[in-house]
Amino acid sequence: MLETVVGVLIHLGLEFVLVVRVLTRPHRDPASRIAWVAVITALPIVGMLAYILLGETNIGRRRIARMHEVLDNMPAMAAVTDGQEENAEPDVPERYLHLFQTGKSISGFDAVGGNTARLMADSNAAIDAMIADIDAATDHVHLLFYIWLPDNNGMKMVEALQRAAARGVTCRAMADDLGSRTMVRSEHWNAMRDAGVHVATALPIGNPLLRPLKGRIDLRNHRKILVVDGRITYCGSQNCADPEFLVKAKYAPWVDAVLRFEGPIGSFV
Repeated sequence: MLETVVGVLIHLGLEFVLVVRVLTRPHRDPASRIAWVAVITALPIVGMLAYILLGETNIGRRRIARMHEVLDNMPAMAAVTDGQEENAEPDVPERYLHLFQTGKSISGFDAVGGNTARLMADSNAAIDAMIADIDAATDHVHLLFYIWLPDNNGMKMVEALQRAAARGVTCRAMADDLGSRTMVRSEHWNAMRDAGVHVATALPIGNPLLRPLKGRIDLRNHRKILVVDGRITYCGSQNCADPEFLVKAKYAPWVDAVLRFEGPIGSFV
């Protein structure tokens, strides 16, 4: 009987602590607070476990510390190419100003003018344009994808980076450890490293059983960005894969929106 009472008290204590945590944690939408309180109280054990594993945006203290260290060592703003200072001043119409202010509230960067943008026709056209720009690179190529598959388009990117590195171009490639696991764990990843490409995995999972103790495993790096020579930037929803997207063929063809920017913005990415 005593053990039962103690168990109930411990359970209620843990439930109370989590509810207080939900209600007092900053930067949380009120609807989210109410929803989590309902889950924790209605499903005592399952609800508490769900909150511990999924309830907070947490990628791990060590990663957060590294992020702050990198941000502290970064310059306030990347330099604009000589002769582009005047063009870099944005001319944002009043009706769109609030959109750029929202963007700044997220990224911390002001709008940059003097750029041109072109919408790619489709996934294959986007990859082909990226390859052409990498083949023309003279200084550096910076690349990040959430999903990078070792299919036709994925291998085109691998080979283009290897060619660029062979010319002496500094190539840095990063891919999410979960979304690009087939590429990261393939022979092509090591081949790029051997060719001189600086490769890295974003949010490495490690031991999946221990990962929840260090941070949420479901928080991934979904960025898709390519920067060439600080003057050409690709950004959008394009992953590095064929539009047939064989890993999820039932959703194919994959349709993405990708913009090719040319101008000062490449110096800020």
